[in-house]
Amino acid sequence: MTKIPPLNSLRAFEVSGRRLSFRAAADELGVTQGAVAQQVRQLEAHLNVTLFDRVPKGLALTSAGRRYHKRISGAFDELQAATAELKPEPGKVLISVTPSFAAKWLIPNLPDFVAKHPNIDLRILATEKISSFHSDGIDLAVRQGRPPFGASLDARLLFKQEIIAVASPELIDGDRSQDLLDQLAALPKIHDGHDLWPRLLKTLEISDQCGRHLHLSQTALAVDTAISGQGVALVNRFLVARDLAVGKLVAFEPLPEITDTDFYLLSLRKSQLSAEARDVVAWLHDCAAR
Repeated sequence: MTKIPPLNSLRAFEVSGRRLSFRAAADELGVTQGAVAQQVRQLEAHLNVTLFDRVPKGLALTSAGRRYHKRISGAFDELQAATAELKPEPGKVLISVTPSFAAKWLIPNLPDFVAKHPNIDLRILATEKISSFHSDGIDLAVRQGRPPFGASLDARLLFKQEIIAVASPELIDGDRSQDLLDQLAALPKIHDGHDLWPRLLKTLEISDQCGRHLHLSQTALAVDTAISGQGVALVNRFLVARDLAVGKLVAFEPLPEITDTDFYLLSLRKSQLSAEARDVVAWLHDCAAR
């Protein structure tokens, strides 16, 4: 046992290898970036092997690091599986999503899920934090980004990014004759955590003519603020599909693409998923397609 590296160092290496970033690994582990980097350096010193190349945009596994990470990641998967078998919770599936995804898409669609899978105990962890499949015990996660997400994870495209500008019909008094660019320039802007307005205005080559801005931390809050008639919000179309259908919001379109990230369903390898988790995966994709 004395030849085995410290467990904390192995954990820091496993998460860093999945995230390819000390900062992202620190967020997942709930420690500082410096602590993760130090743990990895200690592991490299213990093994006398360079596991990562430090590159401008983060980390890259060396060939030795890639081989080692595959084995270490598998060992943590085995630990999780052994613990799950020891303390099974039949029918439970834990999914990690952002609060906005939960409020504007997942929860409104839950009645359909319950009707089709009444025996599955679907639990929702709504957090902006990057959740860990190991330490948090989650089965599935929905996150916005682009592959790769980690060698030990399966990533399935759930929604393509399609940003639209939305506002309450009352805000524009039903007048859609004004030029799209003039409307966007003149109306008050609602910002969320993604802060896409500066990028859109620059892409459209227009300047803000209103000067009134509202800044909110989450997209769900921006949507509700737009519904209340306080400005125009930039959101993904699928998050406001219901509001558009019932006339709570109207869309200003078409808009140019201003981001290259999409929404992915992340999970451990299919062979490691329970039958219930596989049913949730199938339902998510079917519901997203509809």
